[in-house]
Amino acid sequence: MSDTTEKLRQELQAQRELAEARARCERHDAEHQVATKELEENRGALLFMLEDLEAARKKIEQAHQEWMAALDVVDDPIFLHDKQFRILRCNKAYQQRAGIPFHEIIGQPYYEVFPKNHAPLPCCLRAMEKTEAEEEEEEVTAGDAIYRSRAFSIHDEQGVHLYSVHILEDITESRRAEAALHESEEKFRKISESAQDAIIMMADRRISFWNAAAERIFGYTAAEVMGQELHVLIVPEPARAGFAQAFPHFQASGAGPIIGKVIEVTALRKGGEEFPAGLSVSAAQFGGQWHAIGIVRDITERKLAEIAIQHANRALATLSAVNRALVRATSEDELLLSICQVIIGQRGYRLAWVGYVQHDESKSIKIMAHAGHDEGYLDAMQLTWAETERGMGPSGRSIRSGVTQLCQDMVNDPSYLLWRDAASQRGYASDIALPLIGESGSVFGILHVYSGEMNAFTPAEITLLEEMAGDLAFGVRSLHVRHERDLAQNKVQQQLAQLQDSLEDTMRAIAGIVEMRDPYTAGHQIRVADLAAAIARQMGLPDEQAHVIHLAGTVHDLGKINVPAEILSKPGKITDLEFGLIKIHPQAGYDILKGINFPWPIAQMVLQHHERLDGSGYPQGLKGDTILLEARILAVADVVEAISAHRPYRPGLGIEVALAEITKQRGVHYDPRVVDACLALFREQHYSL
Repeated sequence: MSDTTEKLRQELQAQRELAEARARCERHDAEHQVATKELEENRGALLFMLEDLEAARKKIEQAHQEWMAALDVVDDPIFLHDKQFRILRCNKAYQQRAGIPFHEIIGQPYYEVFPKNHAPLPCCLRAMEKTEAEEEEEEVTAGDAIYRSRAFSIHDEQGVHLYSVHILEDITESRRAEAALHESEEKFRKISESAQDAIIMMADRRISFWNAAAERIFGYTAAEVMGQELHVLIVPEPARAGFAQAFPHFQASGAGPIIGKVIEVTALRKGGEEFPAGLSVSAAQFGGQWHAIGIVRDITERKLAEIAIQHANRALATLSAVNRALVRATSEDELLLSICQVIIGQRGYRLAWVGYVQHDESKSIKIMAHAGHDEGYLDAMQLTWAETERGMGPSGRSIRSGVTQLCQDMVNDPSYLLWRDAASQRGYASDIALPLIGESGSVFGILHVYSGEMNAFTPAEITLLEEMAGDLAFGVRSLHVRHERDLAQNKVQQQLAQLQDSLEDTMRAIAGIVEMRDPYTAGHQIRVADLAAAIARQMGLPDEQAHVIHLAGTVHDLGKINVPAEILSKPGKITDLEFGLIKIHPQAGYDILKGINFPWPIAQMVLQHHERLDGSGYPQGLKGDTILLEARILAVADVVEAISAHRPYRPGLGIEVALAEITKQRGVHYDPRVVDACLALFREQHYSL
């Protein structure tokens, strides 16, 4: 029993344990199923979370890429750094400025990359100290570039520094433009301060700029004129209305009749003094409003210089006219009148006259010439240089002293009491008397000039008039000398003509003696002379040269006086010895004539009249142009006359034979030009011996 019970108990125990095990298994299985179900549910949620996280990551990555892409298109360098100043991110502009790849930039202290420095920028340090994202900035230089560095820091909710952002704005061109503008303004300031011309700017009729030169020229300081109406201060009263009338049009359009031009105006100084000014006006628009910019130059000195130049030009013109009168005058009366007319015409005086000293009992002054407004004044003056009441005027004093006498105010000069009323009626206000001094130093006349203005004779004008008076005196002396010289020359010419006539008569007498020894050649020399002179004129030679050739022709055979008459008149053929004696006649004639001092080479013409171009002539055998032209003409005339006329040893052969001979020997024995002229005489002019 006990065993069964025990077994039963054991079996029951076993069943109970099995049931408990089964219950536990079922319970575990239920729990497992619940756990599995929860696990499945958790796994789905996790997957959903992972998907959300992935989507968020992609959005973040896309946003990062878009942010970086946006930064990369920015031209200014941008970078982010941590608290240790190590670069976390940078854009492409920063990488390009740094000049190294991105992977070498990230993690490096930015001040070792770009812009390089020994430490972080001060603005960066200031930005990191602030808890708010407040921007700090400063200018930094990197090479030739200038940047404006703007830095701010990003913190989390607890205020912990996350990173700092740096933006480097390239302001190089801006700074250069500012520097150029500053330099331009400085240049303008220096130019305006150093300019010798006044520079004035005006808007709405009021002065807005006034440089130092304007202060000096007009007498107003800049403080006195700024904001004041321009025309009231510096424009004379008569011109103000025109100024006021033209200004509205300028305000509306920036245009006007004087814009862009240089004109001359009358300006007004602070003290009311008017002065000539050169004005140049331009227009400029500022802030939509037209401003007038005027440059004013005080041209007082230039005007004075122009007046001086005008006086100088008038003086030069006067002196030139005086010199022309001196050169061209053929008589004393013409010269004196010309000088008076020049003074009136060139200098604009009222009256000018020249008087000569008369050594008569009353010591009168004779009026030789005058020009201008006389109106009977000179006739009424009763001029004298005697030491009497009427001789105390400028003319009398100048003649007696030999010094220029001047009266600048005839109305109030007591020495002019006798002539004051008459002078005033004719418009004379001042005068000057200038002595005309002869070669011996004595005064022979006076040049007197009257002006319609008081104080008209300036030192320069007095000097000019004294020079003119000196030139006039010299001209008068020169005319006297010229007249005396002309008389002497005429006398000499008459004597020379008489001597020449006597000389020519003597030469003709000598020629006649020669022909008396040789009756067969009687008239030969004169016919040769006539033909030679006619050839010379046909060749176009001067009359004097033709006359000289004629004289030489009348004595060209003078040397035959040494040849025995029997040989000259021999009817038959002469021997070589006899011909040799004849051939010496050119040399003999030369020897006779060479001692006579002719004004022409007549002896040489006689010596060479038997020379030939080819050197076959005698006595020297000369060739070509070494033979005088006059001798070449005599040679042709001599041959033509000799062949055509009768000779003791043969009858005359006639002119045609003679012309045929010179034609045949043209260019050989005889000068072609001379031959052609001779042929033209006989063929065209019908010349006859």
